[in-house]
Amino acid sequence: MPKGPKGEKRPADVIGAAIKVARIATGEELEDYGADEGKDARAVSLGRKFGKARAEALSPKRRSQIVFELFERMRISPRLFEPGQ
Repeated sequence: MPKGPKGEKRPADVIGAAIKVARIATGEELEDYGADEGKDARAVSLGRKFGKARAEALSPKRRSQIVFELFERMRISPRLFEPGQ
């Protein structure tokens, strides 16, 4: 039996998969996600701490520059996200 992205077992055939989805949708069967490994709590707290420090250290001009570089990579016009619209 194939396994999903988190290691859960899934039916190999299309009809079996469709029946499983229907049972989950109607509440006849619960979807088993397995144990949630999540992120390390210490890593999350350090990320918050240093992320806040980095945000305070950046000048408004540099933050704006980072956002415009992101928009360029995503091929989105920055004018769509101007404040006040």
